[in-house]
Amino acid sequence: MLFGSSRGCSRCRLVDRQSGTLWPTAFDGQAACPHYGSRLSMKPSNGIALLVCLSLIGCQGLNLRPSKFQFPRLPEWKSKLRSQSPDKQDNEFETTIQVPMVGDYTTVAGLNLINLQGIGLVTRLDGTGSDPPPSSFRTRLLAEMRRHGVTNPNEVLRSPSTALVVIQAYLPPLVRRGDQFDIEVRVPGVDKTTSLNGGWLMATELSEHAVVPGRGPLKGHIYAKAKGPILISTGEGDRGLKAGVLRRGRVLGGGISTKDRNLALYLRNDFRSVRNSKRIADRIGTRFSDYDRYGLKRPLAEAKTDQKIELIVPLRYKDNYPRYLEVIRSIAFRETDVAQRVRMQKLKQQLIVPEMSERASLRLEAIGLPAVPILRTGLNSSSLEVRFQAAMALTYLNESDGLKVLAETARVEPSFRVFALAAMAASDDAESNMLLRELLNERSAETRYGAWRALTTMERHDPLVHDQGISDEFQFHVLDTDGEPMIHLTNRKKAEIVLFGKDQRFHTPITVRAGTHVLVNAPQGSDTLIVSRHDVGSDQRKIVSARIADVIRAAAELGATYPDIAQMLSQADRQHNIPGGIQVDAVPQSGRTYYRPTDGNEPQSASGRKTRVGRAGLAPNLFASRRGKQNRNSSKSAQKFGESNPDAGVASHADVREDSSDDLNWTEDEPRKWYDFFRDWEWPLVGKQIEPVLEDE
Repeated sequence: MLFGSSRGCSRCRLVDRQSGTLWPTAFDGQAACPHYGSRLSMKPSNGIALLVCLSLIGCQGLNLRPSKFQFPRLPEWKSKLRSQSPDKQDNEFETTIQVPMVGDYTTVAGLNLINLQGIGLVTRLDGTGSDPPPSSFRTRLLAEMRRHGVTNPNEVLRSPSTALVVIQAYLPPLVRRGDQFDIEVRVPGVDKTTSLNGGWLMATELSEHAVVPGRGPLKGHIYAKAKGPILISTGEGDRGLKAGVLRRGRVLGGGISTKDRNLALYLRNDFRSVRNSKRIADRIGTRFSDYDRYGLKRPLAEAKTDQKIELIVPLRYKDNYPRYLEVIRSIAFRETDVAQRVRMQKLKQQLIVPEMSERASLRLEAIGLPAVPILRTGLNSSSLEVRFQAAMALTYLNESDGLKVLAETARVEPSFRVFALAAMAASDDAESNMLLRELLNERSAETRYGAWRALTTMERHDPLVHDQGISDEFQFHVLDTDGEPMIHLTNRKKAEIVLFGKDQRFHTPITVRAGTHVLVNAPQGSDTLIVSRHDVGSDQRKIVSARIADVIRAAAELGATYPDIAQMLSQADRQHNIPGGIQVDAVPQSGRTYYRPTDGNEPQSASGRKTRVGRAGLAPNLFASRRGKQNRNSSKSAQKFGESNPDAGVASHADVREDSSDDLNWTEDEPRKWYDFFRDWEWPLVGKQIEPVLEDE
């Protein structure tokens, strides 16, 4: 067919349309006409149309064969990778138990603490403040005050009731918007402020800070806000040493996060690809999922890039994310149904061996509901360790069969206590609530308060854990328990007072202070106490019973803060005005030594093989603390309080059987434990005090 001619023989066109013959084209852009022997003119645009037509028809229609062309050969390893189908790869693990795990190809990100800093103004000081000297701190604070519309900010800073402070905090992993965390404040440099006692930190912002070589400290994004009453040490001692202590303090739960922090998995560089990232996310999402607000099921893992997988921690693991991460790492990356059944039978044999029970229970927990019957068999073992590991895995699988075993373990074995209580807190079953209530009557202080902490996370609307509502600054609870009377105070995470025993009474005579303005006194033999507040130009007075709960309520009504009431109770304890004792942060600890008996029916003894359970300073985040290794020597404090047994009501003491040496019987040949992933990871605030790096110092 001849295309594109602007003039010529219509007969040729007709014949061409019928025959489909393409007439040869002359080199001068004209085509020959067979009927008239004339040459028809062809425009350049018509030649382009012809080339387009040729490209559409193709070479095969014209019987034109291109010359043979050899494509360059791919590298041998790529050729094999492209030719290997996914089904063929899966068949390699059809009947083997040595399947690759997610943890073999990934690392975890998002576990670091973010260093936050800021400048704040403390008010309500009783003449112990000062006018801060010229510095960048003062300049920043003045700019912040003007930004919030404060009139005459220099006059405010000159008042002896105010002080400038430097704020430092560490934003923990997995924090959500609105979550609270502790902050620390201190008077900088040569500032003449003598004490922060009774002070209140005004609202301020905390931002990320980092030291860049050559540029010094730089300010980053704003992550939190801070405010609240300042808690300082009220201990007695050398006046010079105490002067330094009074210039620094802590605001419990004073930091409020303004951002969410999530966890993420990163694929190894030699394994990264879109396909592998998607497959791992699918494996995790199959095991862990929930429902969105529309009732649609959603996986809790999403592949963001060829290397990054973002994780959402399930609610059941929110108070023990270290275990969640190790369960994630124990999920099989590639495994058929036949291979899974074969592997489960092998894990069933390993579960009943105490040395292997922890790893076996974790891998069975990673499999999910199909592993429940095997885990139930572990509850019948004569070994406490095997029963405990099986019970903990069952509880995280939302099965209630192991709750009684966990309660028994928390009662009798200090090394497993922190993990048993955290697992019970993750249960939705009513039996767990009842068992935790029974543990409130135990003799051990950390067992009692650990059970209480677990109860507060299970059901906040439970009347037992409902706050008395006497102050917005701290929580106050009075428990009707049958055990020995005890008062518990917190020095971390949140301001809280818990009375174990509702009828505790002060012994008289008594004279104690709650801060600088509230006084509590009573003569010998009196059944009532006088709680009074003295200010310039006004006095307030309340007469209440000798019940400790009534005195605390009266002091709070007269304006006493949590640090004031903590000071009052500490003074009363030193004067022996309290029937029981005061415990501070009596939370169970991880990293204790467990002496594994040689036989399941024999009692524990030094002759059994010892093993470290968890790691000091890295407990489930429900009981996380920053004290770390310094707890190893806390048994000395037990003797100071007149107790030689760490379970006899002394707060946060490590097991007296624990060896202070780091050289335990752990080797690389031993089965990997779930906490070994964090074995070489140090918390920034464990065992040492980190000072902020600021430009003025």
